[in-house]
Amino acid sequence: MVKISKEMIILFVIFGIVLVGIAFLLGGSFYNSRNFVSMGFQIPEFGFLALAMSLAMLTGGIDLSIIGNMNLSGILAALILTNQTLLTTAGTVVTVALAILVALLFGLICGALNGILIGFIRIPAMLATIGTMLFYTGIGMAITGGRGVVGFPEVFMLFGNSRFLGLPIPLLIMFIVFALIALALELTVWGRSVYLTGNNYLAALFSGIRTKKTVILTYMIGGLMCGFSALILISRVNSARIGYGDTYLLQAILVSVMGGINPEGGSGKVLGVLVSILILQSLSSSFTLFAITPYARGLIYGLMLLIIMIVNYVYGEGSKRSLRKAKTEQ
Repeated sequence: MVKISKEMIILFVIFGIVLVGIAFLLGGSFYNSRNFVSMGFQIPEFGFLALAMSLAMLTGGIDLSIIGNMNLSGILAALILTNQTLLTTAGTVVTVALAILVALLFGLICGALNGILIGFIRIPAMLATIGTMLFYTGIGMAITGGRGVVGFPEVFMLFGNSRFLGLPIPLLIMFIVFALIALALELTVWGRSVYLTGNNYLAALFSGIRTKKTVILTYMIGGLMCGFSALILISRVNSARIGYGDTYLLQAILVSVMGGINPEGGSGKVLGVLVSILILQSLSSSFTLFAITPYARGLIYGLMLLIIMIVNYVYGEGSKRSLRKAKTEQ
């Protein structure tokens, strides 16, 4: 029997309230097939980034380089996709396959670098990923000069703009990946090691868990998620450039925390993150219909994050006091 936590129940209630509120304010402007399909194509590129952030947080860290990783991986793939010599000699299918492989591989490599800096060299995650964020962004800027790389083969465009049984293919891919990661966290040695490492690094180390390997592997998987995000984004908009997705960083942190991931590590579920992604996308779409400016959105998202952090702190302190009281009474 699947046990649903109190936090998950609260999250589903919030999702329901958001949907009811949007229905009351927007009605048919929001609840129509065209809007839902549009949301379905927008969610995956952000969803993969949020998953990468959540995995980093589960280990007790954070990954501020996800946008730089995504953009660099996308630019490298785009350079292959627009290489006319390669398209002519190898053919479109081979070129597209190579571009997909390069994006995923470089996402993995960028994640591995983060993992080595944090897990092996033991640089604090925030400092390490700020450094790699600037590094990845700098490489992308040097390659493109700040210009976009445009004009991909039509077959690649299908990756981010096609449907299967009426559902966007990128959304289906995201659901499958989320399910696989959720199962891996629950059922594998790696998953248990992630939670134990995030809960207490030293205790996990002394208990025989290979903490360095766990951290490196986790950031590599997060980097792979950035590669998926890059492919979906550039195929959807038919271009790649270094400035894409800047607003996703704050939102990825927001949905991770809102979804129940403990910023200090050691607890949280992927299902909660998925529900939070749906909540935030619903809000984002309603903001678009209300013509709310990006600056106002940033203000709202920042305020939401502060409120959630305060509530988590108060709830955590209350739980600690209850535990201490119970121990005293024993």
